Amino acid sequence: MDRNTLTGLVLIGAILIGYSFWMQPSQEEIEAQKLVQDSIAAVQADDELVAKMVEADLKPVDTAQSQNIGLDSVAKTLQDSLDKIKNRQRFGSFATAASGEEKYHTIENDFVKFTLSNKGGAPVSGELIEYVTYDSMPLFLFEEGTSRFNVDFWLDQNTELSSSDLYFQEVPDEMSSTSAVYRIYGDNKDQYLEMSYIIEEGESYIINAEVSVVGMDNVLRSSDDLFELNWKIDAPFHEKSRDQEQMKTTMYYKYMTDDADYVSETSYESEELEASIQWVAFKQQFFSAALISEEGFSKEGATVETIEMEDENYTKGLSTSLGLEFGNGRNPSVPFKFYVGPNHYQTLSDLGIGLEDQIDLGWTIFGWVNRWLVIPTFNFLDKNSGMSYGIIILILTILIKLLLFPLTWKNYVSSARMRVLKPEIDELNKKFEGKDAMAKQQAVMGLYRQAGVNPMAGCIPMVLQLPILYAMFRFFPASIELRQESFLWAEDLSSYDSIMQLPFEIPFYGDHVSLFTILMAISTFFYSKYNMDMTGGGNAQMPQMKMMIYFMPFMLLFFFNSYSSGLSYYYLSANVITMLQQFIIKRFFIDEDKIHAKIQANKKKPNKKSGFQQRIEKMAKNRGIQTPKK
Repeated sequence: MDRNTLTGLVLIGAILIGYSFWMQPSQEEIEAQKLVQDSIAAVQADDELVAKMVEADLKPVDTAQSQNIGLDSVAKTLQDSLDKIKNRQRFGSFATAASGEEKYHTIENDFVKFTLSNKGGAPVSGELIEYVTYDSMPLFLFEEGTSRFNVDFWLDQNTELSSSDLYFQEVPDEMSSTSAVYRIYGDNKDQYLEMSYIIEEGESYIINAEVSVVGMDNVLRSSDDLFELNWKIDAPFHEKSRDQEQMKTTMYYKYMTDDADYVSETSYESEELEASIQWVAFKQQFFSAALISEEGFSKEGATVETIEMEDENYTKGLSTSLGLEFGNGRNPSVPFKFYVGPNHYQTLSDLGIGLEDQIDLGWTIFGWVNRWLVIPTFNFLDKNSGMSYGIIILILTILIKLLLFPLTWKNYVSSARMRVLKPEIDELNKKFEGKDAMAKQQAVMGLYRQAGVNPMAGCIPMVLQLPILYAMFRFFPASIELRQESFLWAEDLSSYDSIMQLPFEIPFYGDHVSLFTILMAISTFFYSKYNMDMTGGGNAQMPQMKMMIYFMPFMLLFFFNSYSSGLSYYYLSANVITMLQQFIIKRFFIDEDKIHAKIQANKKKPNKKSGFQQRIEKMAKNRGIQTPKK
């Protein structure tokens, strides 16, 4: 081949290549051609569909409609594919658990119905079988739609997942009326996250739970051995008085090495927990749902919170976050327990973890009186008498008054001594009328010293009775035994009694009238007046005491009107029994003439000055007042 021929062939090749590039269609022309081809394909599909319908002796559908059907099918297939891709990106190995159908399973015993959902493998409601609400509806401590329980964890690619977004599979062999086991699987059946629940049979409020991780070393984040358990409950309104129930609803918690503590009942707060936690309780007035760990929940990210609720069907929102620490091991698990039950002191105490400390029995000595005296006595009467709680309260009052009788006796004897000295005290008042009050006080103390009377002797027995009075003030509103127990006109001794519903609300009083409170206030007035008359205090030198006789019962009307009717009934009974005791003592055991004669004899004896009398005399001398000689 000569040089010219070779050159011609090269030029021809270059021309062909250049022509092919020149004649290549643009992107717009390609898309237009594709649209034409798609249209032809759609028409062919419509023709095939019509042909099939003719063969089947069917009426042909509109061509446009058939085209839409085909497009919808394609769109759905594409959307399903996109969803799978998104789920794989979002949920990793658990992508297949991102969709499903929610199913419920209930485990129960004699006391509790505990309903679970496969969505999240979590509890959705807890019902107490033996209790009902004030309006006789089933009593739920938490219920579906207002409770959210989930466990958060991290995948290896640092993607956070929540169990509440995943549909767990039931383990058929483990599902029964007392147990449930849920799993979500990874890429194979040897990799799964498991949540199991077993309710203790018989008369129990305990549900044993466990979160287990099996074969997930390559799925979960390698640096993470801590899951986060979150539980939020909108506490339902159960009782007669929403205000009282709301005031007693809050979060309690107990560290492994410390006493129980709580979030303020009068405000809405969030607290970070600072040590390993033994239990956290969603405490309502008479019931609690609690999470318990024998080994302790981790403090990492642990919080408790109370939240204000606008819906009046609920008292407060209660929430906690707790750490589940798995530690080392290929198949680690974290066990814990639920308590779903009443705030019954003995029931909680029997658990041996201090859960009874959430019952407000008063602090220090007042709590001791309730724990070691009032509650054992009350429980003994409750178990062995078979009587109504109104009668049990009356018997309890009588027993306490008999226990305090030595103090009552001492108080009355002191009052009798003061009473027989009243004529001489009146003479001193006239003698020092218009003069220095300190001089008069010194003279009165001199008279007491000569007569061998200690003016403070009557106060000491009263002070010693205060722990019991305050202990009862705490005991009755917190006693679930009185809940929905009726007596006379009171339909619920744990709440207020009402004989009249007012068409309006009186500030600090309420919109009802409590008869037990009225009777208690009246008895307090007569009891105070009777005591003043006994001590000889009904004279002009004690105007403040006279004012208190009228003022205190009036204040009690406002303070106790919306309080426990059982408490008002107790104070009423205590006042009546005390006045009866004093009447019997005065009528049959105390001779005031003999007391007067003994006092006159004491005047003739030299008496050592008490420390109180010495201080009075010293104050008088410092002011330049001459103290009387014996």
